[in-house]
Amino acid sequence: MDLDSYVRLQHDGRRQRAVREGIVAGLTSRNYRRAVESIVDGYGIEKSSVSREFVQASAAQLQELCEKKLDGLDLVAILIDGIHLGKQVLVVALGIEISGAKHVLGLWQGATENTTVVKELLEDLVARGLNSEHRYLLVIDGAKALRAGIERVFGERAEVQRCQIHKRRNVAEHLPKSAQGDTVRRIRNAYAMKDYAAAKAELEKIFRQLERINPSAARSMEEGLEETLTVHRLGVGTLLRQSLASTNPIESCFSIVEKVARNVKRWREGEQTLRWTATGLLEAQKKFRRVKGYRELQLLHRRMNPSLTQQAQVA
Repeated sequence: MDLDSYVRLQHDGRRQRAVREGIVAGLTSRNYRRAVESIVDGYGIEKSSVSREFVQASAAQLQELCEKKLDGLDLVAILIDGIHLGKQVLVVALGIEISGAKHVLGLWQGATENTTVVKELLEDLVARGLNSEHRYLLVIDGAKALRAGIERVFGERAEVQRCQIHKRRNVAEHLPKSAQGDTVRRIRNAYAMKDYAAAKAELEKIFRQLERINPSAARSMEEGLEETLTVHRLGVGTLLRQSLASTNPIESCFSIVEKVARNVKRWREGEQTLRWTATGLLEAQKKFRRVKGYRELQLLHRRMNPSLTQQAQVA
């Protein structure tokens, strides 16, 4: 009877799930047996067995994420960013629906955040049901490779929002510490303005002042500045802007990925980084809440896609 129970434990998926949960919680394959000995004494759980179980469980999660159909999601915004694990970069897409719900959409592996990796990630999303004819708000950190990849897939249909937080940091890095605080405060206050024209005028004023005192900081300020104001131009309200004006929502996912993968001592080639990243992202997804200001998302969707609204009215 005990033997039958053990066989069932091995083959009904429960052990895989238990191993996955334990490793996600911080156990390693080396200390897993010690942690569960008091409960399953005599089951013969070895380090190699735990490793195999986790590989199988994480591979299943990777497959689930990469094969997820997207045509049933009513997406308004897509956030794209990269995370470094070992010598690999994983570019990840996070979607926000009209309801305010967030979904991990997919990930793609590369050596750097290059244009090809981003293009292939977006093409994969389209192949799984993302409608490339719709306009989405695409939120990025400002990397030129990300922008170029978006251009190749969506062309002029893309509404790109560059991260306002990254813009502040990039400008500050060119300034002496004595000047950083005041400049960052002024940029933050400009982005806090509700009116697009007023925010743009204030940012241009800061740019002209930087031109006189630090041309490098001014060039950093100028690069892509208009796209840091996309949410203002589209009339996004203050509350929703907190979620859509930066890449913070996706970076919070990355913090969980890093926590889940903290015990990995050696990153290998192949799909190891993909499996661990997928595991961490799906773990983060369990804790997702609707974005702040989600009631405005329907209005934002209509502003970006007025033709869809007209078609719905005719129908």
